[in-house]
Amino acid sequence: MINSKEAGPHPSQWRKFLQYIEVPTDPGVPNTPWVNRDLIPMPKERRTYKIWSYFIYWCISGLCISGYAAGSTLLAYGLDARQAIVSLVIGGLIVGVLCVACGWMGERHHIGFTVACRFSWGMRGAYFPVIVRAFVTIFWDGLQAYWGGQAVAVTIGAIIPGFAHMKQTLAGGALFTKDFIGVIIYYVFFITTMRIPPEQLQRPFIVSSVMFGGTLIGLLAWAVSNTHSGGPLFREQANPVHGGTGWAMLFAITAILGAWGAGTVGQSDWTRYANRPYAPTLSQFIAAPFCIIVCATIGIIVTSCAQEIVGSLIWEPFLLLATLQDYYNDSPRVRAAIFFAGLGCVFAQLGLNIVLNSVSAGMDLSGVVPRYINIRRGAYLLAFLGLASNPWQYLSNASTFLTVISSFGIFYAPFSGILIADYFVIRRCIIKLEDCYIGDRRSIYWYRNGVNWRAPLAWALGVFPTVPGLIMTTRDATAWNVWVRIFHIAFFVGRSFDIIRHILGDLLGLTPGKRGYWSVVS
Repeated sequence: MINSKEAGPHPSQWRKFLQYIEVPTDPGVPNTPWVNRDLIPMPKERRTYKIWSYFIYWCISGLCISGYAAGSTLLAYGLDARQAIVSLVIGGLIVGVLCVACGWMGERHHIGFTVACRFSWGMRGAYFPVIVRAFVTIFWDGLQAYWGGQAVAVTIGAIIPGFAHMKQTLAGGALFTKDFIGVIIYYVFFITTMRIPPEQLQRPFIVSSVMFGGTLIGLLAWAVSNTHSGGPLFREQANPVHGGTGWAMLFAITAILGAWGAGTVGQSDWTRYANRPYAPTLSQFIAAPFCIIVCATIGIIVTSCAQEIVGSLIWEPFLLLATLQDYYNDSPRVRAAIFFAGLGCVFAQLGLNIVLNSVSAGMDLSGVVPRYINIRRGAYLLAFLGLASNPWQYLSNASTFLTVISSFGIFYAPFSGILIADYFVIRRCIIKLEDCYIGDRRSIYWYRNGVNWRAPLAWALGVFPTVPGLIMTTRDATAWNVWVRIFHIAFFVGRSFDIIRHILGDLLGLTPGKRGYWSVVS
């Protein structure tokens, strides 16, 4: 008979291995199933973000390739260019208000979304929203990384024209070899940048925002100087696809809210780094809508003018740059301009992926396995899974995929609705902070077996009305009925349903810890 001790690693050796792979700790902050140094209320010495830091943050979040291309979604509803810009203004202002609301607990208590879910959902129930957010982020990270890789390929192609004209493909023709090379190079830059702790990323963010800001200014100057107008899109009449102009504008506003839904939900992941009260508030109210509106408006103008110049409607700036290199026959002066503009796109993607995907999803994964995953390890795991998701494959059927992935906003809206209702209305901004790190009956946020039943019930009721419309739209893009209308305003429906339902649920039974406790972090 084989001795059980000989059949496998000695228990002490296994424990040593587990201890070896635990994440680093800070003095007085041990790793437990609920705590590591990235989950605790942010210590004062790590609160390094000032007012200007949050302006730069929103330059990253608002001035980005996704924001540039947002106009394509708005015009697809049949709006004309001016109506699309009006929708951008309204949607951007609402995003600013939501950012303040969702970021308040981070600014005040110095905790992120992952920990904030614990007082709303329960210590165990909080796993659900963070896992859902991390899962969706995998696909967004892969998509943004693929676009970043394509921008790298354009930048290299500006130096080496032969590289730009490579026609070899991989993955059955779905992926250009040059783009795959670009993705690998992009991930090298990404992994290197993620070695910088979040509290020290302000300077890289400045570089990213300045570089892409220069790209936007250069493209706008080129476009307007060649056409001396806004292009043909500004001369086209509105032709709403479904319903009237009012419905189309409402759909467009909802699309803006959905596009920045993950960013608003995760605001506390970054406001927790504020060095003083109200440091993020001004940028959330002003910089957030300003950057979103300016970037998308420039995207509409440049795309419109480029259609008149090169004869094609191209919404992605890096693809436009590649087209311009061909259009101007590899002119050295043009290639020099494309190199710097392409580099701006690369930096924009790096910054965006860190701000909206990596840090937040890294913290989510850290909340699931605090002993072994911190923000950095979570970001690396996310990068691997994003690459493994083969974004070039699901983009080969882009219309269906983007409909589905964009529609994950129907899940984000209820999350933020529950958080806002629970924190502001039910608890009146009062929580017992230490109980967010106790995973047993001693915590007032243990509820029943670690789950606050009100939260999943409110979430399900908020999601349910929008699911039939999602299914119908995915199967038939031309479908138009009451369910489709509800789906297209899902962000409003989901958030409103959950705020009302969560408050009503509280009236049926007193929520533990909703008053009488003040969390104080010096």
